[in-house]
Amino acid sequence: MAMVYLTACGFHLRGPLEMPSGLKSVYLEGGSGMFRDQFKRVMEASSVQVTDSPVNAGLIVHIFKEDNKRQILSLSSGGAANEFELDYSVEYEILDANNKVLLARESFDTKREYFNNQQAVIAKDNEEMTIRDEMYQQAVRGIVNRTRVALASTKTK
Repeated sequence: MAMVYLTACGFHLRGPLEMPSGLKSVYLEGGSGMFRDQFKRVMEASSVQVTDSPVNAGLIVHIFKEDNKRQILSLSSGGAANEFELDYSVEYEILDANNKVLLARESFDTKREYFNNQQAVIAKDNEEMTIRDEMYQQAVRGIVNRTRVALASTKTK
């Protein structure tokens, strides 16, 4: 019964992504180490190989630019930061195996806020790293979802 309620509210477990049939390999060009790690994890979980060369790839994901920002949202009476906003943006394009643009250069942006407890500084640093990791995962999943749509629209043409 709990699964009925969870799926009704839009909650979905983060398992492997549903990849287009026939997509067996992807080449990732550019991107930070954290983004690349998250990308590889998602692809491996979805049974897609990340290749070392664009020659063997069914798709090429080109990362042009990534941007991480951290902004203070509120201060305590003593002047310490109480709340932060984390912003992450990645610009990318998707090419097919023949270097034809499937998805022109575009951006994926995500934001998160978190409370900064001054009594647990180390725990908050770990929380920020966990949140950033989740933001990278969200970006990878967003790029993959947009790519699926682009691939589906090229097949219907």
